[in-house]
Amino acid sequence: QVQLVESGGGLVQPGGSLRLSCTASGRIFSISGMGWYRQAPGKQRELVARATSGGSTNYADSVRGRFTISRDIAKNTVYLQMNSLKPEDTAVYYCNADGVLGYTTSGDYWGQGTQVTVSS
Repeated sequence: QVQLVESGGGLVQPGGSLRLSCTASGRIFSISGMGWYRQAPGKQRELVARATSGGSTNYADSVRGRFTISRDIAKNTVYLQMNSLKPEDTAVYYCNADGVLGYTTSGDYWGQGTQVTVSS
């Protein structure tokens, strides 16, 4: 069984920073992509950033230049450094791992979500 465990959310003032972490646990051979999505109240879940095992990254236009995604392949961990946070970044942030190849399972997986609130 593969599980994703997130940490690092919280309350921050506008202009502040937060760092999210997500680790995939279980008997895993490889993970193709790891990324972060977010969902604000009344809105659809949207991609924030994604990083492939080959080192490619992509970002939503709304966060490019403020957020940085990185991966530790050996630790099956992905990070999201969020700087210059704005109130509109407030949402539940979900970690996603796609193309997971495990000893007994494969597929895409989601974390439970972590709340990020940007408010003064």
